[in-house]
Amino acid sequence: MIRTLQKKFVVTAMIAITALLLLLLGAINLANIILGGKVIDHTLQMIAGQAVGQEGLPQAPRDLPPRIFTQAPKNDHDMLLSSNFFIVLFSTEGTVIQTDTSRISSVSEQQAEALARAAYENGAAGGQSGNFRYLLRSDSSQTITCAVFLDISEEIFSYLRILLLSASAGLVCWGLMLGLVILLSQRAIRPIAESLEKQKQFVTNAGHEIKTPLAIIRSNTEAMELYGGENRWSRNIKQQTARLTGLMERLLWLARMEEGALHTKTTEFSLSRLLSDLLQGFMQPMEEKQIALETQIQPDICLRADSGQIEQLISVLLDNAVKYTDEQGWIRVKLQKEGRQVLLQIANSCRELPDAPPDKLFDRFYRADAARTQKNGGYGIGLSIASAIASANRGHIHAAYLGTNAIRFTVIF
Repeated sequence: MIRTLQKKFVVTAMIAITALLLLLLGAINLANIILGGKVIDHTLQMIAGQAVGQEGLPQAPRDLPPRIFTQAPKNDHDMLLSSNFFIVLFSTEGTVIQTDTSRISSVSEQQAEALARAAYENGAAGGQSGNFRYLLRSDSSQTITCAVFLDISEEIFSYLRILLLSASAGLVCWGLMLGLVILLSQRAIRPIAESLEKQKQFVTNAGHEIKTPLAIIRSNTEAMELYGGENRWSRNIKQQTARLTGLMERLLWLARMEEGALHTKTTEFSLSRLLSDLLQGFMQPMEEKQIALETQIQPDICLRADSGQIEQLISVLLDNAVKYTDEQGWIRVKLQKEGRQVLLQIANSCRELPDAPPDKLFDRFYRADAARTQKNGGYGIGLSIASAIASANRGHIHAAYLGTNAIRFTVIF
């Protein structure tokens, strides 16, 4: 229980930390891309303006973020001199008038014209082609269209470098936080662990302390019957004493299982045969209530677990189904193998469903009737025991409501 609680604490904390790191690193990289894109767009506008002769060379950038966010404290003239680009001019008929590749060595005039032609025919005012960001702009007389292609391979490499560095830093921080959370989790759950330990110790001590008075009460009652004969009061005393004894034994067994004091004896056995044999023991109470039984048991399903505990688990579920199935109702038992998992389902009809979520049925001492009557027998901890057995044998159990008058328990190993 303590280890499970610590695991849940660590998982929850790391999910929150992971989400925070992803949000932070994503925001940093997104801001870097957006700010870098603004610098690239400004450079394209500046080059295109110079190429079509619509503006002089500006001395200060416009519509740019503060210089602290740019790659280097350059003015526009320096940005122009350090940029790699080529220019292709088109006439109104779409004919190439001039091609200038003097500012780039990796592209020939033929390649430049081919890239510019594709962009011109595309009809878009701008876009990206490979490692080039381009912009199409016309002069004031609308007689010349300028296609400017700016090499942004260095910017792309910068984006990837920052992404890699931030991801590496995030992984390192995530690992450090994982170690820190694991260390702090022990201190965080210590009060809860101590409370649970005291609760378990109380159940164990109380169980042992109650055993002796119960044994004395039973023996004294039997002695009284020897002298005065059996009567309804003595029978009630013995029944309630036996009931309380059974309850304490189950509570002690459940406490020892949660503490890990009960070790499972793992063996391989036929779950199909075990289920079929246990069903035979419940046929008589089913017939008395005229319950219709439907079975779908896949043969030769073997399970590696504690056969004694699995037998107790199935018995609890079948007993629960028989108790709460209404007269002339139905019970459906299904056992099949799905891949590497073994699926056991026990469903039954009932007069009305409990007024609680299905998972609450596994709480200790939970009863569907608020008055907590004993008309159906039992102690109210059978499903808690079933859940503990399933967990101890590497499985899990859950309940689900079917419509308005049926319930199904599913065990997956």
